[in-house]
Amino acid sequence: MDFQTSFFTYCPNCQSTDFDFNDLVKFHCNACEFVYYHNIAAAVAVVFTFEDKLLFTVRNEDPDKGTLDLPGGFIDPKENAESAACREIKEELDLDIQPSDLKYITTSPNQYLYKNIPYRTMDIFFECALTSDKISIKARNEIKDLVWIKRNEIDVSMIGFVSIKTVISDRYSQ
Repeated sequence: MDFQTSFFTYCPNCQSTDFDFNDLVKFHCNACEFVYYHNIAAAVAVVFTFEDKLLFTVRNEDPDKGTLDLPGGFIDPKENAESAACREIKEELDLDIQPSDLKYITTSPNQYLYKNIPYRTMDIFFECALTSDKISIKARNEIKDLVWIKRNEIDVSMIGFVSIKTVISDRYSQ
């Protein structure tokens, strides 16, 4: 599905087909005046470093199954970005990190097509230096493999998400 294509075929309130959904942001039904804002979702990603290497995961699920990714995920309601990053890392890699271990890097917009619904996300990136490159996968349903890649050997074309490609190419690859 193209991100410019509407995933609504009718108004969820009155079933009218007379609606506007400009730029996938504001849905407005002209028949019943129902309004829905399709706001962005917040997500976190952690760039783990060890010596001159970065840790990438290999996605085991769509979207972008089989591509390089970073550990992380969506921020839950009532959770801040740092807490979400620590929770996601515990869930995915069984690694205990603290908010004080995280160094804020930047944010970057992303597109996430999940079950034919185009979500726009704002991805928040952190860096975390490790003292060892011995890490294991806990969430095998999400992560197929872990790959440490030297900064000068990163091939950004192997990375799935636009936001991660942008951050890695701007800040880490040489």
